[in-house]
Amino acid sequence: MSQPRPPSVLIFGITSAMAEHTARKFAAAGSTIAIAGRNQTRVQDIGADLRVRGATAIHELPPYDARKPDSLAPCVAAGFEALGQVDIVLIAHGSLPDQDRCEADIDAAVAELDTNFISILRLCTDIANRLEAAGKPATLGVISSVAGLRGRQSNYLYGAAKGGLNVFLQGLRNRMHPHRIRVVTLLPGFVDSPMTAEIEKGPLFVSAEKAGACIHRALVRAAGDIAYVPFFWRWIMLIIRWIPEPLFKRLKL
Repeated sequence: MSQPRPPSVLIFGITSAMAEHTARKFAAAGSTIAIAGRNQTRVQDIGADLRVRGATAIHELPPYDARKPDSLAPCVAAGFEALGQVDIVLIAHGSLPDQDRCEADIDAAVAELDTNFISILRLCTDIANRLEAAGKPATLGVISSVAGLRGRQSNYLYGAAKGGLNVFLQGLRNRMHPHRIRVVTLLPGFVDSPMTAEIEKGPLFVSAEKAGACIHRALVRAAGDIAYVPFFWRWIMLIIRWIPEPLFKRLKL
């Protein structure tokens, strides 16, 4: 009996530590992977590593910049052309804003919203339309954040971007369900990565490798629309979301 073909995978934001570790899991399974990011030298280095780890083929796509809308559509088109059939898409780019700066500078706040929400909306819309036109089952996974589940004074600009993204993905999931296309919202908590290098690490932090394993599992299993990374954040956020607003606004979170 023949083994099923490994999924063909398209990853945007491959230079994210979580995305890189997710890609390693797909490479070990023999997938064909198309990868894209802003830093092309880093993309090429990751591509070489994935080849060594067992990927059937690696396609390094043209670079894209989340804050340059004109760079997004050509990258999506190149990814679909390179793979032919796309089984799984992962969107992983993002930035962690300086909350104080965003409070003082509206242009900085808008730029962060472009990176963490608007650019992803653009990618998702293009990708979803292409997957729908292909007429085959597929999975679109997007890395959001538990920060989008409740606004906190320490990072509410980031939370607002991810909260908007979460609602957008919920609606997109509703739209794409009849077409057999899964839309998976990936909700990491604290992950030890270059993006959080300036944050003091506590017991709730997990490695990017562990987060990547959680993301890979959520993408390949045909169950679940929302995946907490790792799972225990589901229960932490359940508690945080149920704190009454009169009390919550007095907390230093």
